[in-house]
Amino acid sequence: MSATRILVCDDEPQILRALRVILRDAGFEAVTAATGEEALDLAAVKPPEAAILDLMLPDIDGVEVTRRLREWTKIPILVLSAVGEEDRKVEALAAGADDYVTKPFGPRELVARLEAVLRRAAPAGAEPAIFADGLEIDLAARTVKRDGEPVHLTPTEFGLLRTLARNRGRLMTHRALLVEVWGVEYEDDFQVLRAHIANLRRKIEPPDGPRYIKTDPGVGYRFAE
Repeated sequence: MSATRILVCDDEPQILRALRVILRDAGFEAVTAATGEEALDLAAVKPPEAAILDLMLPDIDGVEVTRRLREWTKIPILVLSAVGEEDRKVEALAAGADDYVTKPFGPRELVARLEAVLRRAAPAGAEPAIFADGLEIDLAARTVKRDGEPVHLTPTEFGLLRTLARNRGRLMTHRALLVEVWGVEYEDDFQVLRAHIANLRRKIEPPDGPRYIKTDPGVGYRFAE
């Protein structure tokens, strides 16, 4: 069986070399690029199973690369950000990134986060569909429709929606959602949860339509009964 291909884009040669070694030792195949355009070309020629993108690139930044990838693929995307790039990190999540790792990072953390986003993208077993006021969530096919029209979600957005919908009417605390969807190592990462909730609402809730996700301020979220 061939190794899972991971597209890696960073303009610093030493980081690219380090990432190639880290991924190889974890059983992955790294396909590297030094610019955003090169990363997009590589992804188009032979789509990878996931992507790791630096936010600061010499041509187009990681946010724009994420946005362009999301136009045609649902692969998990992990972005690399430096300390102090909070706004850019939030922009990347809003553009469709699934998670982020802050530089400098440890090899174990990077691999753990990559494996987590890959798990969330893996096909689920046979599960029923959930219907809620014009929203259809097919858990087995991992598809969502609103009023019969397809809604394109990232793997993480779908995992979050699935968790909320399976617990319909029940309050899910911030930590419970983070542990269920991302894993126990993410239990305090409230920023990434808020960003994905915002993305999910924007995609599934029409301006004048029903509100599926209810907020309990300071506590968590629940899927409307």
